[in-house]
Amino acid sequence: MAKILLVDDELTMVQMVAEVLRNEGHEVFPFTTPNGVFDALAAHQPDLVITDLYLDKTKPHGMEIIQKARALNPPATVIMITGFASVENSVEAMRLGAFDYLQKPFKLDDLKFRVQRALNHTEVVSENQALRKELKRQYQFSQLVGASERMNAVFKMVERVADTDATVLILGESGTGKELIARALHYNSGRAQGPFIPINCSALPENLLESELFGHRKGAFTGAVADKNGLFHDADGGTLFLDEIGTMPSQLQSRLLRVLQEKEVRRVGDNTPTYVNVRVLAATNERLEELVKEGKFREDLYYRLNVVPIHLPPLRERKEDIPMLVAHFLKDRVHSRSGQVLRISQRALAAIGAHSWPGNVRELQNAVERAVVLADLPLIRARDLPPMIEKLAVGDEQGEEKQAAELAVPRGAEVNPGPATSPASGGGGSQPLVSLASGGAPLAQGVVALKKFLRDQEASYLRHVLSLTRDDKEAAARLLDISLATLYRKLAEDGD
Repeated sequence: MAKILLVDDELTMVQMVAEVLRNEGHEVFPFTTPNGVFDALAAHQPDLVITDLYLDKTKPHGMEIIQKARALNPPATVIMITGFASVENSVEAMRLGAFDYLQKPFKLDDLKFRVQRALNHTEVVSENQALRKELKRQYQFSQLVGASERMNAVFKMVERVADTDATVLILGESGTGKELIARALHYNSGRAQGPFIPINCSALPENLLESELFGHRKGAFTGAVADKNGLFHDADGGTLFLDEIGTMPSQLQSRLLRVLQEKEVRRVGDNTPTYVNVRVLAATNERLEELVKEGKFREDLYYRLNVVPIHLPPLRERKEDIPMLVAHFLKDRVHSRSGQVLRISQRALAAIGAHSWPGNVRELQNAVERAVVLADLPLIRARDLPPMIEKLAVGDEQGEEKQAAELAVPRGAEVNPGPATSPASGGGGSQPLVSLASGGAPLAQGVVALKKFLRDQEASYLRHVLSLTRDDKEAAARLLDISLATLYRKLAEDGD
């Protein structure tokens, strides 16, 4: 059932149409004069407005009604009805936002069809808006996970440049989350209502990539059986994300440079350029400076793309973020057989922390997903992790199940940055590496500054690894995937 506001100066027609619409199950608010219409728009927030153009034969009140209806939040869909049809009136009504235009006299079946079509349109628009709101929520800054200094620097840069049209070059190894940053830039900008279109430049051969990016005219090449718009056209008003830009062939680099400079796109086989309003974000896991020196990447394009560079650190260089990432991936996950909220043992988390993560955050997420599927208890243990990570686990496997009571997590858990100890830190295993509590539980007791928490965690883990290597610092540095000088510096900072 929809709420429909009906406005026409013919009482008989209003009564007839109102009855037809009510028989269809709709709630109808009828008016025969403009008096009270604007108040009714605000009060009832109708889904659909059906209005006559001329309500007193002298002034086109319907145009003002369209404007007011479209200014609602959410805007109402409008069908214009009039006995004074003209091309000018139709164009003006559509320009102001009318969805359809119906000339008197009309058949009731035709009216019912147009009403249903208009309501279907309203439903699609509403679903689209809800999806965009969810996407914006999903990619808002608070959803970016990490508390290390390097990631905080990334988040601050994203926040500073998101609501601009600056071209951003996102640099980082595979799996560090470059597309996630690109989406955050888009959905926190003034272009959030426009399209976000990603393309992997390494996934298509040169001829197909050119057609995908710029489009083509019918007959431009074998197989071009119809005109096709490219992704630059599709992204008009929004953002185009060019992933793996370092693999783009040199000929296409020249065309891309022209688009960035002139804001014009020319389809393959077409001599007429088209203006596009597109923000370009690019990403690569290659060192573009080296490619420029080797003559494989245009220097002028590099500088055009590198207006604002954002460097994403590999996970091995921000291991203090691992507990937070694991908690994020496990949030609201339940054990498939018991239905209980999933937890993770200290032993499993320590093994995760000991891994070097060459695949970065993507590899970590996949490892957690694997553990979620394989866990035979509502507690993820080291045995549930991939073999290369499981072998890094230390201590008694039987002891993992004894941690279950400490790690019990009610639904709606959040990361608690309170003090914690690793199994070998001398704390007796009294607290998990990731401390989780329900949203309603008091978290203030024992909470310390985040930097102190991270420093204590690092010091505790360094002592743990040194105990495994019997104080062999070179072996410990290899296990930690850091230089020996870095290890000595960290030990000095901790007073060892």
